[in-house]
Amino acid sequence: MACNRADYLERTIESILKYQKPVAPKFPLFISQDGADERVKHKALSYNQLNYMQHLDFGLVRTERPGEIIAYYKIASHYKWALDELFYKHNFTRVIILEDDMEIAPDFFDYFEAAADLLDTDKTIMAVSSWNDNGQKQFVHDPKTLYRSDFFPGLGWMLTKSTWNELSPKWPKAYWDDWLRLKDNRGGRQFVRPEVCRTYNFGEVGSSMGQFFKQYLEPIKLNDVHVDWKSMDLSYLTEENYLRHFANDVSNAKPVRGVDVVLKAYNIDGDVRIQYKDQFDFEQIARQFGIFEEWKDGIPRTAYKGVVVFRYQTARRIFLVGPDSLRLLGIEHS
Repeated sequence: MACNRADYLERTIESILKYQKPVAPKFPLFISQDGADERVKHKALSYNQLNYMQHLDFGLVRTERPGEIIAYYKIASHYKWALDELFYKHNFTRVIILEDDMEIAPDFFDYFEAAADLLDTDKTIMAVSSWNDNGQKQFVHDPKTLYRSDFFPGLGWMLTKSTWNELSPKWPKAYWDDWLRLKDNRGGRQFVRPEVCRTYNFGEVGSSMGQFFKQYLEPIKLNDVHVDWKSMDLSYLTEENYLRHFANDVSNAKPVRGVDVVLKAYNIDGDVRIQYKDQFDFEQIARQFGIFEEWKDGIPRTAYKGVVVFRYQTARRIFLVGPDSLRLLGIEHS
């Protein structure tokens, strides 16, 4: 997905082509350009390995509220057009969406190929993402670990035609990613995400004006080790297995209570569980650790059943557990 950043697009394409060659027949590449920036068009057409599409819509954009950024409306319109083209005109059964400010990990394609079976068979998974919002170097450790999340991560994600059939007719005019995070649109489904990101977002210049860039995006760890995804058993991620698997991890983590939870967690060996009472409480604890504080439609970023998990001091995990999480996970309060 591109618009008017030719230099960014080149960096993204070069990163993709570096790893796509061995799997090119399985993963045909499309550049979808929104608008008429000649430098972007020229750059895209200079690669004969790519298919080029151009979305030209010069209609007047009417924002729903005064002062809104028009770019968010244009982006949503472009997404709908491009995905309709790929699913309905080209008849693909799955599509992976990347933006023009991303580099990919060496195992990016293998990861999505392995996850495709999961996406096809488990209809409680809405999409598979290559992104972890709390994927900064200090919070990750295991490149093989994947999680389910109630929060849509975006930033390099795969969805199926059957899911697009449902989303396309009601696609929003703007803020499509936050729209996907609404409970009504998610319909109880979840997203698969890695612990260690398979995409790196270098887009400091763009529609969001570099929001979060220095604190959350720049320090992201991009996976750089080989993972043999073909030999990995991902059945633990199916809905029934995962609930049991994740509940067991949370249950075995040592509860930490009271004040100075960060200091207490620091002095405990093994996984730690910290309960938060509400959004304000979560934000205070998250701020102390340095992870994302943001919520959308009642869900913290990366959360599963209200639980946010990240690594602390290399291998240990911290589970921030919501007021209803233990009940939702079927764990007796302890």
